[in-house]
Amino acid sequence: MENIVKIENLVKRYQELIALDHFSLSIEKGEVFGLLGPNGSGKTTTINCLLSLLAYDKGSIQVFGQEMRPDSYDLKRRIGVVLQNVAVFEELTVFENIDYFCGLYVREKQKRRRMVEEAIAFVGLEEFRKMYPKKLSGGLLRRLNIACGIAHKPELIILDEPTVAVDPQSRNKILEGIQQLNKEGATIIYTSHYMEEVEQICTRIAIMDKGKNIAIGTKDELKGMIRNSENITVELPEFSDSYLEEIRQISHVYQTTYENGILKIKCDGGKHNMIHILEFLKEKEVYFGRAYSEMPTLNDVFLEITGKELRDS
Repeated sequence: MENIVKIENLVKRYQELIALDHFSLSIEKGEVFGLLGPNGSGKTTTINCLLSLLAYDKGSIQVFGQEMRPDSYDLKRRIGVVLQNVAVFEELTVFENIDYFCGLYVREKQKRRRMVEEAIAFVGLEEFRKMYPKKLSGGLLRRLNIACGIAHKPELIILDEPTVAVDPQSRNKILEGIQQLNKEGATIIYTSHYMEEVEQICTRIAIMDKGKNIAIGTKDELKGMIRNSENITVELPEFSDSYLEEIRQISHVYQTTYENGILKIKCDGGKHNMIHILEFLKEKEVYFGRAYSEMPTLNDVFLEITGKELRDS
């Protein structure tokens, strides 16, 4: 497969702090690539180095098979960037904002107007084209931000937290739009603090911590790296500590907690773990309410690998 992005042994220091520690990453053409990490893990530094907005101490970065440098304008024209902080002009309308950003890449007026119209339709802002940003809701503002970043039809799109603080309807619209961009040929780099989004749209995922790439793969490959294979939850009004200890002795159970009437059990393999738990409760004549089993989520993977919550900044 063709590498769109290739980062090798990247080192970035801020005096005593090592922000990137021999970080390497390859992203292939057509991927929706998720980049995850707790705050301070090096995600933003990686993106800034990739865009040649930040000098680094060691390593190499190639984009579209060519070395990325501050003056690599031909490469940068093929990239679209949507940053977490909305960056639009308050004194320009929706149409004028998209037209301005598209004009940085496309000089021909007729072609640019067509591309701006397509971007407006793509993010569903047809009814708001003459409105100013201060009149838009948070979700609509995010969609305007995305339209400004993708109107020139870039081949590589970097989306940094594009759904922060938006309503569910706008979030779904944004996620559907990202998947559509990918279907139309764009390679996507996607960062988010919402694990369910990453699971939904990303083909491969890298988890960063302390400036290093500590795990990479598809969501199923990442889930295969951790001990947890099944999460069982049982609602119990009362539960003895001695029973909790007995459950820990059941085959494939490796962790149990009981808090606020909820028994949580983690298993590492086994085919009939739920049956064994329910049989135990029946044998002990323990009354229970709802009981259900779930496969591990990407959040389980993240917490087991990094030991940290993925918090919004």
